[in-house]
Amino acid sequence: MADLKSMTPAELTAWCKDQGQPAFRGKQIFQWFSRGISSTEEMTDLPKALRTKIDREGGISPLTVERKQVSKLDGTIQYLWRLPDGNCIEPVLMRYPHGNSVCISSQVGCAMGCAFCASTVGGRVRNLTAGEILDQVIFTQKDSGLPISNIVLMGIGEPLDNYDHVRKFLTLVNHPDGMNIGMRHISLSTCGLIKGIDRLAEEGLQLTLSVSLHAPDDETRSALMPVNRATGVDALFAACRRYFEKTGRRISYEYAMIDGVNDTPRQAALLADRLEGTVAHVNLIPLNHVEESSLQPSSRVAAFQRQLEKRGVTATVRRRLGSDIDASCGQLRRKALRDPRSDSRRRERR
Repeated sequence: MADLKSMTPAELTAWCKDQGQPAFRGKQIFQWFSRGISSTEEMTDLPKALRTKIDREGGISPLTVERKQVSKLDGTIQYLWRLPDGNCIEPVLMRYPHGNSVCISSQVGCAMGCAFCASTVGGRVRNLTAGEILDQVIFTQKDSGLPISNIVLMGIGEPLDNYDHVRKFLTLVNHPDGMNIGMRHISLSTCGLIKGIDRLAEEGLQLTLSVSLHAPDDETRSALMPVNRATGVDALFAACRRYFEKTGRRISYEYAMIDGVNDTPRQAALLADRLEGTVAHVNLIPLNHVEESSLQPSSRVAAFQRQLEKRGVTATVRRRLGSDIDASCGQLRRKALRDPRSDSRRRERR
């Protein structure tokens, strides 16, 4: 079957022609998909024969809400969306004065094995298609009733480990006939897949690249992030320099502050050394505790920030949203999988 929801208007136009339909139908189908419809019956300006063909190709296959949590503190909404195959993905809608942002997933589960992250518990199940990644944005906007202006690819999964589908998603979400969200309003986070960073640099996109760094030295980073063992910190920073030279876009470094692990004055000094002479921003993240991990939040976040700033490094502390609903990525899905009463647990074990 054709994956219609992962097609651009031009690709849908070609598909329509193959079905003996006029070319303009492709644009209509794309626009309907972008509205988050639940059935082909809603596609009222399409002939019944075409709607039947769409159904035969797998239909609309909408996401359905498995669980939903709304923070009483700041209005953050955490969704557990169920995919048609029974797997679950977990976007988080965050409300800011400058607009609403959604943090979305690129995979079901994650294979990267980072010690501090709930997303990787249970490993990777499969990649998401471009259409499934896009549907998180569309259906979250529709269900919440809140317009989404910013997207963060920082949820479950490693985006550069699913490069082709993620790249196609960027084309779809940016398209003027769809959601039309500009590249400068999109951030992509990677744990440091160097080949993927270099490939993305060649694309010349104006999105923001965020690198999940979490330690400036190989010993600490390899203990926290197995991906570092294959390449090392030196190679990662070299790739980041190449990225900036190609795109001119400032890189954001994500740094989860972990007590007694990566929060020492020596590591702050080493991080400043690494970033000297570069255009960069460090986003210090108060650690979200994961039950399966012994790692604890640092009490030195402010001191670490001051030390970086004294060295001329731009550093901010991420405001923690949704703290009353455990809104860090992977936590709601993990709880659902652990709950013996959960339908999603039975489905994802198939």
